[in-house]
Parts: sequence; C-alpha cells; structure tokens
Amino acid sequence: MRQIFLLLTLVAMMFSACTDHSKTNPFFVDYDTPFDSPPFDRIDDEHFLPAIEEGIRQHQEEIDAITDNPEPPTFENTIVAYDQAGGLLRRVTPVFGGLRSAETNPRLQEIARETTPILSAHYNGIRMNQDLFARIQSVYDQREAKDLDREQMRVVEMIYRDFERSGVALPEEQRERLSELNERMSMISLQLGENQLAETNAFRLKLLEEADFAGLPQSVRSAAADAAESAGIDAPGIVTLHNPSWIPFLRYSERRDLREKVFTAYFMRGDNDNKHDNKDLFAELMQLRQEMSRLMGYDNYAAFFQAIQMAENPENVYDFLYQIWEPSLDLARQERDQMQAIIDREGGDYRLEPWDWWYYAEKLRKEQYDLDDAELQPYFAIDNVRDGNFLLANKLFGLTFEARPEVPVYHEEVEAFEVFDRDGSHLGILFIDPHPREGKRGGAWCGTYRTGAYEDGEKIYPIVTIVMNFSRPSGGKPALLTWDETTTYFHEFGHALHNFFADGRYRRTSRSVPRDFVELPSQILENFAAEPELLNKYALHYETGEPMPEELQKKMRNAEFFNQGFINTEYIAAAILDMDWHTAEHGDEIDVRAFEEESLRNMGLIEEIKPRYRTTYFGHIFGTGYAAGYYVYRWAGVLDADAFMAFKESDDLFDQELAERFRKYILAENALRDGMEAYVKFRGQEPDIEPFLVRSGLR
Repeated sequence: MRQIFLLLTLVAMMFSACTDHSKTNPFFVDYDTPFDSPPFDRIDDEHFLPAIEEGIRQHQEEIDAITDNPEPPTFENTIVAYDQAGGLLRRVTPVFGGLRSAETNPRLQEIARETTPILSAHYNGIRMNQDLFARIQSVYDQREAKDLDREQMRVVEMIYRDFERSGVALPEEQRERLSELNERMSMISLQLGENQLAETNAFRLKLLEEADFAGLPQSVRSAAADAAESAGIDAPGIVTLHNPSWIPFLRYSERRDLREKVFTAYFMRGDNDNKHDNKDLFAELMQLRQEMSRLMGYDNYAAFFQAIQMAENPENVYDFLYQIWEPSLDLARQERDQMQAIIDREGGDYRLEPWDWWYYAEKLRKEQYDLDDAELQPYFAIDNVRDGNFLLANKLFGLTFEARPEVPVYHEEVEAFEVFDRDGSHLGILFIDPHPREGKRGGAWCGTYRTGAYEDGEKIYPIVTIVMNFSRPSGGKPALLTWDETTTYFHEFGHALHNFFADGRYRRTSRSVPRDFVELPSQILENFAAEPELLNKYALHYETGEPMPEELQKKMRNAEFFNQGFINTEYIAAAILDMDWHTAEHGDEIDVRAFEEESLRNMGLIEEIKPRYRTTYFGHIFGTGYAAGYYVYRWAGVLDADAFMAFKESDDLFDQELAERFRKYILAENALRDGMEAYVKFRGQEPDIEPFLVRSGLR
C-alpha cells in the first residue's frame, strides 16, 4: 500500500509540475514560431526537467494504452501506435541533447545527471515490458499472413529486433540486471563526455614573448590574440586544445618545446590522474559492456554491435582494417624517414617525435609540392564554403536555400536556412553552427531538433543542425578555413541532406541504415569539393573574389596523396584500438594505460604517430553510437569512393539521373532495404575497393 501511495504522490507531483509550468514552459504549448522550430529565445534551463518528467508520464500512458487494448494486436493498434508514442519526449530531448552538445553550462550538466538515469529507467521499462512485447511478437509472427507492404513489413521486423536486442526475452532476473547495466552505462557515458570537455577547456598555453610566436603566420598570430582577448587572459596570445588553435600551432611553430607542451596536453586528456580522469570510468564501462553482451548471448560487445551491421562480425572488421593497415604503415614509415632527413639536413640533433610530425609534414609538403596550406585558406572563406555546399546540392538535386533570420537560434553565431526542394516545396530547416566555444564539445556532427516523419498521414518536416569547430574570424579577416575544415563542412552537409531526403512513413525506419553505411551520404560529398567544376565556383579569394588560380589548383591536386600514410595510420590505429577494447576478455581489474600500450604495440604502430584518439578522450566510443564501430568511416569510404566513380565516369559530374538514383536508393528509401541491397540498386553492382585504395594513396 505504501508503494502505491508513493507512486500516486510522484504522479501528482509530476502533474502539478506540468500544471504550474503550463503557462510559461514553451514545451507545453504551441511554439508559435516560424516552421514550428524550437523557441530558443524562450527556452530556459529550468524548463527541461518538468518537460522531461511530463514527457515520460505521457509516453508511459500511451504505452499502457497499447498493452491495455482489449482488441487483438494489429499493425495499426500495436506497431504504429508504438512508433508514434512519446511525442512530448521527442519534442524535448532533441533540444536538450542538442544544447548539451553545442551550448552546455553547469546547470544543463546538472540536469543531465538528474535525468539520464530517469530516462534510462523509463526506456528500459518499455523495452522490458512483457505485455507490450507479446503484442509486438503476435504481429511479427503473423506478418507473412498480413496484407503488409514492404515498408510495413520492415518496420515490424525492426521493432521486433529492437526488443529482442534489448533483452526482453531473457529471464526476469537477467532482465533486471540488464536494466541496471544500462542505467549505469548511460551515466558513465555522460561523465566521460563531461570530463573530456572539462579537460579540453582547462588547457591554455600563454604566448608571452615574441619568441613564442616564432614561425606562426599572421593568421595564426591573430587567432591566438583574439582567443586571449575572448577568454579575458592578459597575454598577447594563447593556444587552446580546440582544433583551429592547436593544429595550426603544431604545423607552424618553430618552438619545439611549446609544440611538445601543446601536443602532450592534447593526447593526455582524461589521463592526468585528476578529478576529470577517465581511466577508471572507461574500465568500468568495458566491464559492463562485456557483461551486457554475454547476457545477450554474444562473446563480446563487438560481436553484439556488428551482428546488425554490414560487416556482420568482428573477424570481418579486423580483416578489412588490416587490409588497409599494412600499406598505410609502410607509407607512414616512408613519410617519417623523409621528415627525419629534413631534421638531419637542418642540423637537428634529435629524432622525430609525435609533436614534430605536423611541423615537418608542412615543410615536406612545401619541399615536394611547393604548397603551403596557408596559401589555400584565402580561397576558403567560410561563407563561400557554405555556398559551395548549397551549390552542390542545387546541381545534384535542385535544392535551394534561403536565410531565415526570423527563426530563433540558441547562439548568435548560428544561422538558420529554409531548404526548398527542386519543385520549390518546403523540405526543412537547416541550422549551421560553425565555431568552437567552451560550451561546445569538440569535433563536428550533424543532428536533428526534429526528425522528418509522418503523423496521421501528415508529413513532418525535419529541422537539422550541423555543428562544427572551425577557425574563427581574426585579424579583421573573415573565417578562413583549412582544406580539412572545408571537406569536413561538405561531410556534415552530406549528413544533413540524408536527413532532409529520408522519406519513410514510420519513425523507426525513416532514416534507418547500418552504422557502417551511414557515413556514405556524408563522405561522398567530400569527393566533389575539389572537382574544378565546383571548386571554381566557390573557392574565391576573400578579398578579390577571383577563383583559385589553375596553378594553385594543380599544386593542390598534385599534393592529393600527401601525408596519406599518417592520415590512414592514425585513423586505423584508433579503429583497431576500439576493436581491441570491445573484443578483449576483461577481468576484474583493467589497467587502461597498459591495455592501450599493448594494443598499439601488437598492431605495430610506429612511435612517431599516436592514434587519432587515445582511450581516455575517444568520444566516439563513450556512447553506443560508434563503440566497436569506429571502423565505419573507412568501411563507408569503400562505398563512397566507388559511388563517386560512377559520377566521374559519367559525361557530367552532376549527372541528374545518377543523382536521382542516389537520392532514391541511398538517401530516401532507407525504410525499404538493407545497406548492400540499397547500394546495388544505385550502383548496379557491389562496391570495388580499388577506387578507395587509389584515393588513399595506397595503390
């Protein structure tokens, strides 16, 4: 009786919270904003907790309505009802998650720590609901006898698989343990990410004397000065661990001692034995993932994850990675020897170290190709690169974009655009958030504040966001991007197009593709970025408006394979490290440093290169999205290189028939096919690895 009273009290408190906030909490009323976009100008941190609590209550009520339905289970009253349930949570959690990634603060982090276990318990309760699963299983068992079309059949099968992979069929004691594991793992993932952000923000190297600026181009000097001013630090300049700061510093600084300080601070993040140390947390996460996988009947987490990917199993992933690893490592050794020769020739009495690689690679590029990355940047003003993306989308798919300053945004640097389809119809809203801030996690990503789907037969248009950490304007100049930042822009824009074009009727299957397929839509756009037909239209000098000279373009093309040994080796090393963590037999005690060192030693990584991500700041694998799945970028690289060859072999780089096939089979009809089937529908054949090897400089 006391438990019932406590439950009723909790429900009453949640209802009271909803009632008290209904007039002021924007999540409880119509947004009344352009395109029904989130009213960021009215959303306060304190709105999230009551909205999430009310969203949980409503969602549970909708689930109860499905299980309490006296009618026999049908596709509509069970599968569709489940797919559509949770509307308020779908409204709140993408906004909350988006702000925590792009514009967090201590209060949002506190709310996340409070709501993460609540949400985890809520979703565990749904996935372990025996009555709900019984109804879903009933529809699944009878699916062949039902008059279901292909998409309906697929959504039934995928929802059924989701429940199976959540452990709903396990004995009760194991289900309870699995729920405990899921709740703890969700909290660890949250903590790991918060620690990584704190470690990144904590480091600032002050540049105090003219000697500290030795070798830095004026653009890097100006950026360092602007960073110091923005941070309120009394120094001529600072270097931070955000990519637009530390990478150019390592590339150009003549101060080897300072390069070492910056690089060491970067690769030791989360491994400093302080309050933000990630070693113990990560070790616990590996143990819990191992236990979870075995409860589910798998040898390890990699086997669990890859069972539903194109790769199918860890053995195939390792085979693929080592197929690239050996030639990449051979090429990296050649690059190392060439840079060591420069050191020796200049009278340097030392061996090349990881903090030297960027600096001597830039010297080597200048020596071999007469090309300095700083020569390219004036042609990649950030607005021009944005317009290049828009132009590519127009040439391939007929899309147009219009700035919408009336749409509320969460930060003054964010821009909003309305996206129009070829026929002029509304396709969605795109947010672009370009620059690093202390409240933004590192890297670049694409997300949604509203996913595209259908509700009661009505199309719901997506609100998509691409978030980057690109160079800021400095020294009175606009933000001038590096070539790497430019291709990253095209990459994330490709993910955005995928979100705009996905056209399934059901939420579960609208944009449902394997993780090792999802990078194909993004990576293929990177291939177009350097093609003269496009480059001449957007790579315009920020002062003169003149296109990049043919001579400079030629240098750029000649240097296409430069440093590919390093690029592939540091990536594959991280991917193998990820696989090693998720296939190993973990005991009660895990020494994270020792495990990582052994993994790198076993794969034969040379001392002059560190993996792209070390364990303690390997954000991709802190959550479940890319855990045992960091290999997917190169796996999808085989797909995108082969797919781009279709465009290159055509008489027209922007071949409309090819583009429409790509849109239809790769981007739009995700609800109908598995990854390889979709690819063959587009290409007419399975992918060939040769274009990928050639593009990577490995042939």
